[in-house]
Amino acid sequence: MNADQTAVLTRGAGAERLGDAPNQTWLIADADQTGGIMNVVRTTLGPGVDGPPPHFHQESPEMFYLLDGALRILAGDQVLTVRKGDYLLVPPLMHHAWGTPMDTGADVLIVKAPGNNRFEYFRLGDRIRRGAASPTEVLATAERFDNHFVDNPVWRQELAVREGDREQLVPFAERP
Repeated sequence: MNADQTAVLTRGAGAERLGDAPNQTWLIADADQTGGIMNVVRTTLGPGVDGPPPHFHQESPEMFYLLDGALRILAGDQVLTVRKGDYLLVPPLMHHAWGTPMDTGADVLIVKAPGNNRFEYFRLGDRIRRGAASPTEVLATAERFDNHFVDNPVWRQELAVREGDREQLVPFAERP
């Protein structure tokens, strides 16, 4: 953006909403609206709900600000509990994933800066959740959305402790 551009305002009622309570995402501002500076979404998750599987971004850090509740967030080789009022910055290339604890939900503002257009990524995720798209479709979008999925043993252990061994939603390459 430069001095000739106007401020970006997204009214709450004007933000596209995906999902159903308590698991919803509001598409607030995408890169094409902010001149590539950032993209912004707000997500609410009910208790014991996973966000995306472990992944990293080559280009951009990802910022999380907890408006309410708590998240368990994989950040590299550790899992942190982030609570209401906490801020977490995940730098580029760091493996990360998140989910809510079994006893509480979360309301989180997520910002990637610099931004790339990611609203279609969130729409695809919504179609996957509704059964209208296959989880394998997201693998073809890695470069487009700078979202590179990885297997992470620390996160697998977190999920196993939380709710028992289970199949991964996104099919990764076989582990050696």
